[in-house]
Amino acid sequence: MTDLHWLTATEIAAAYASRELSPVEAVKASLDRISAHDSRINAFLKVDGEAAIAAARTAEKEIRAGRVRGPLHGVPVGIKDIIDMAGECTTCHSRILLDRVAREDAPVIGRLRAAGAIVLGKLALHEFAIGGPSFDLPFPPARNPWNADHHPGGSSSGSAAALAAGFLPLALGTDTGGSVRHPAGACGVIGLKPTYGLVSRRGVFPLSFTLDHVGPMARSVRDIASALDVIAGHDAGDPGSAAGTHGDYGADIERGARGLRIGYVRHFHTTDAAADPEVGAALDEVARVLGTEGANVRDVTLPRLQELSGVQRVIMQAESWAIHDRWLRERPGDYGRTTRIRIAAGAFLSAADYVHAQQHRTRMIAAVDDVFRDVDVLLVANSLDPACRIDDAEAIARTFPRQARAPFNVTGHPALSMMSGLSAQGLPLSVQFVGRFHDERTLLRVGAAYERASGWHTKRAPGYA
Repeated sequence: MTDLHWLTATEIAAAYASRELSPVEAVKASLDRISAHDSRINAFLKVDGEAAIAAARTAEKEIRAGRVRGPLHGVPVGIKDIIDMAGECTTCHSRILLDRVAREDAPVIGRLRAAGAIVLGKLALHEFAIGGPSFDLPFPPARNPWNADHHPGGSSSGSAAALAAGFLPLALGTDTGGSVRHPAGACGVIGLKPTYGLVSRRGVFPLSFTLDHVGPMARSVRDIASALDVIAGHDAGDPGSAAGTHGDYGADIERGARGLRIGYVRHFHTTDAAADPEVGAALDEVARVLGTEGANVRDVTLPRLQELSGVQRVIMQAESWAIHDRWLRERPGDYGRTTRIRIAAGAFLSAADYVHAQQHRTRMIAAVDDVFRDVDVLLVANSLDPACRIDDAEAIARTFPRQARAPFNVTGHPALSMMSGLSAQGLPLSVQFVGRFHDERTLLRVGAAYERASGWHTKRAPGYA
């Protein structure tokens, strides 16, 4: 088979079933691709080729014996280096944790392994999922495959970059204020922040206890559904874990958008904040395309973007300071400058600030749920600007908060980001779809309908096609 590096997880599984491809061939192709190209984008912090090949040989034997563990059997995956893997360092891209070896797999890793997925290695991120892109850390920052001079989004930067470069078909990221959806949008791939608590966070180094999510990233909506089927599920060891999940998240993927009610949150990027004209035009085109696919698209109103994002910022800063205060007092020089500044802001918040933010949060959840009485899915901006240069600190500081992702960490609703166009500079533009609590099926149904109608998922970063 040619172009193995662009096969989706679903296509790889089908090729295994038809004996057109073997896990060893697929893993070797991924490792060769990483070796040839990763020096340009720094997506991986560590590649464990020997372990991956050994796992591939085991997967191959199981396939020949008719024992297929699940939809990801023999599929190469990458893991954001904030998630524990037994015997491996979980560095969080920081000097603070360079020697921290995980004693056991995080449950989400255990679920992947049980389903037969093959881990290639650990992927780059912004330090502690908040400080980046930074050049004063022990590892270089990941870069955007569409243009290596540009920001790949964060904090799950390595996950998105690896997917966009064709290194692997599936990766895991984490999302506290958009850290799955931002890099997915910036790198032209797909990222899902599931419903809060749907995927266990035990064994994942926290940034904000009540905002953190773990989510899959891929190049197709169907792969997102398959991955979610594997990693979702209640975990009694995670205090935020949700009970009663149902699975089969791809059940409605082929149904299309006809008859669905889409609420367009236009005011986020027109009234509350002015998006780059290219971003706004692409969002309007998404609405038009879904309308031609039979969806009923109409404008809806949520609380103001600044109010929702402000609540997320207070909660995240307070909780991240509670996690890092001892290290920041004892080892401030071991943090990157950006991380140190961003987390230290939490030291100046009061208990009253935190409590009031949580009270506002309750009202905002109710406000979003009220809108969902009349619509099935929300159409929302993702980033308000195309990716800026990675070495332009002022542009990063200016554009990083210009986004509409943080509101749905506050409310916990599931959110999917995907490519919606290309800027004049040839950089991906993106859209975000948001669903009801635990209604990932409908959310993925809309994403798949847009994917088929637009074809953006077939576009490749120059130099990697």
